[in-house]
Amino acid sequence: MIGRLNHVAIAVPDLDAACAQYRGALGAVVGAPQDEPDHGVTVVFVELPNTKIEFLYPLGDNSPITGFLEKNPAGGIHHICYEVDDIMAARDRLQAEGARVLGSGEPKIGAHGKLVLFLHPKDFNGCLIELEEA
Repeated sequence: MIGRLNHVAIAVPDLDAACAQYRGALGAVVGAPQDEPDHGVTVVFVELPNTKIEFLYPLGDNSPITGFLEKNPAGGIHHICYEVDDIMAARDRLQAEGARVLGSGEPKIGAHGKLVLFLHPKDFNGCLIELEEA
């Protein structure tokens, strides 16, 4: 059901510093910051030959990343995103198998302009999983 790895998301306490580090020390192609108000984050994508890294930084007072950074002040891996061909079919299959979809259970538009869902980390070995329709 899952396809290729779309990205690994890292919550960062200092977006500018993270971008500079990846651009400078690692020589990566780092995109521009993009506010995602529906998700409460500012994102930056680091382009790799086979996938992407997504930096997550809090946007607004109710950002879900704020709590993560309070528990992990240095930042850290927040979630992994896999592509799926049909997000509704994937959701229905996962729910039938007992997986919990976060939020309302309805997909939202993500940072790439495509439908996304998040799966509860307790159902996937402690890992928050994002599914993005390919």
